[in-house]
This record gives sequence, structure tokens and C-alpha cells, in this order.
Amino acid sequence: MDTLRTEEIAAKALKRVHNDRYLLASLIFERVKELGEGAKPLVDMDVKTYKLPDIAMREIAEGKVELTSIEDRE
Repeated sequence: MDTLRTEEIAAKALKRVHNDRYLLASLIFERVKELGEGAKPLVDMDVKTYKLPDIAMREIAEGKVELTSIEDRE
């Protein structure tokens, strides 16, 4: 895993959702729920070491989670 700073990860994630902070927050919330229910992270981050919102934001920043993938699971 590369060593991006939190601000850089947040900026990349925000860019992925066309700078819509509300959408990013909603997407993070939904993904955190999934991770909390036992879903495996889509990035190389241990759930025992990192906070779930940090994992979710990294997944979004890397393009591993998108709104359509969350909507399909509902």
C-alpha cells in the first residue's frame, strides 16, 4: 500500500464522486456498514489496524467501490 496522506486520499475519493461531499459521505457510510457486517476490504488494509471509514475512503479513492456497486447490494 502506498503512503498517501489522509488529505490526498480524501481528495482522490472526492474526485471520484465529482466533488459531491454529500455523496462521498453517503458512500462511506454505506461501505462502513458493509465492512462492519463482515465484508472483506477491497484494499490491503487490516480492519483490526485501521478504522472502517479510513478503509472505505481508500476503497473509494482507488475506484474499488462506486455508488452503483453499493446500490446493487441493497
